Order: sequence, then C-alpha cells, then structure tokens
Amino acid sequence: MSADLNFARLRSAGTATLRTRAAIPPTVLLSFLVVLVVVLWSLLPSLFTGFSPVNGDTGSKLNAPSLQHWFGTDYLGRDQYARVVYGTASSVTSALVAVAIGLLVGSAIGLASGFRGGWLDATLGRFVDVLLAIPGFLLAVVIVSSLGFQTINAAIATGVSAVAVFARLMRAEVIRVRRSAFVEASYLEGGNRLQALLTHVLPNAYRSVLVLAVLQFGTSILVIASLAFLGYGDPPPSSDWGLLVASGKTYVTAPWLVYAPALVIVATVLSINRISRWLRNSK
Repeated sequence: MSADLNFARLRSAGTATLRTRAAIPPTVLLSFLVVLVVVLWSLLPSLFTGFSPVNGDTGSKLNAPSLQHWFGTDYLGRDQYARVVYGTASSVTSALVAVAIGLLVGSAIGLASGFRGGWLDATLGRFVDVLLAIPGFLLAVVIVSSLGFQTINAAIATGVSAVAVFARLMRAEVIRVRRSAFVEASYLEGGNRLQALLTHVLPNAYRSVLVLAVLQFGTSILVIASLAFLGYGDPPPSSDWGLLVASGKTYVTAPWLVYAPALVIVATVLSINRISRWLRNSK
C-alpha cells in the first residue's frame, strides 16, 4: 500500500514537472508577439499605416505624438511611425543576411575543424582566433568602409564579424558528438566518415548553433542599427532604424524622433534575446 502511494506521488510529481516545462512563460509569449509584429511590419507595412514614409506635410512638421501621428512627425512633416514601419524591412532583411553569412560560413568552418581535426583543425583554429581577437564592431566598420556605405554591405560586414562565434560553437559541438558511442558504433557497422558526419554528427550538433543564430539575429539588428547611426548604411531618405535615431538627435526639442525608433530597436532585441534564452533552457 505504501509503495503504491509513493508511486502515485512520484507520477503526479513527474506530470507536474512536465506541465511546468511545457508551459510557455508569459514573457516569452510577449516576446513572440513583439517579433511577430516586427515581421508583419517588414512584410506588409501598408497594412499598419496609411502615411507615406517619404512624403510629408511641412505644415505639421515636428508635431508631438498624437492619435493621428503615433510617433509624431519629423522635420519635414513625415509620419515617424510610418518611417519606422517601412524601415523595418531593411533592418530585418539585413539582419537575416548577416545571420545567414555567419551561420553558413562559421558552421562550415567549425564542422570541418571539429570533425577532421589534425592540421586542418590547427589552421582553421588560428584563423578563428584572429577573428576573435578583433572586436566585432570594429571589424564590421573596417569591412563596410571597404565595401561601401550601404545597408547590404553593413549586413555582410556584420555577418563576417559573427563567423568566428558560430565556428567555435560548432567545433565544440562536433567534437562532443564525435566522441559519442553511437558514432563509434556507426563505424563498426561499416559506415564511413561522410555517413557518420551527415547522419549522426550534424543532426546532433546543430541545435545549439540554431539557438545561437536566434541570439545573433537580435545582435545583428543592433549592430546594423549602430552602423546606420554612424552613417555606414543607406543614405536618406532611407528609414533604417539606426538612421532614424541619427536624424532625430539633431532636434533636441523633438525627443520623440529618437525615443520612438530607439524603443522599437530595444524592444525587438530584448524580445529576441528572451526567446533565445528560453530555447536554450528548454533544449
């Protein structure tokens, strides 16, 4: 009787634990909602505002936020909310390009280095160490200065600066999985190195890298916005988030020109970071 009672308690405790793990925290749900809004802004901006991001009414310039103009108007009478919404596509697309470059190139380097080992690991390891020794933002500035002042070049520069981070994590994961018993068993069953790599190592090593990719997406948005703030992105009348902050700082009597795009950047990056942390903990 006592054993049955203890078993029932353990089963109820296990069920409660599973329910707790399966439940999504409210902060994560809110973060997903923020990211969803940002994605919809980038895909369908005309559904969220009827104002033009380029044309404005000079008679209503530098108006404070109101029911008609949620984020106020700028020095040309353009609706600041419309400029933020239409600038989302450039910010999100460039961040995706940066993450794709860092993920693909860095994962390829880490995969080859961790699985092959030997002289290849030593050579690629020194290359990654050099990249890690250079501050990421400084490297991005140098690269975008060489390629030209455009948002796509800022995305490429941000992606190159993230290669080392992806390479190091992928290498560590590959080495961990490569030493597992099931990988050794695949060799005993007649499998070759390529089969072990594609069938066992890669499927078990990519999860942590994907979590890093989510985190890097938020970081890329912040870095690209910083580059645009310094003038390394597309010139006006572009409405990149960083450029909006840079343009608004000139008008000290209209602080909403800085606060509105800055708060959107902060909310987006914090939401992505929260989702990444939740994915890492639930992995």
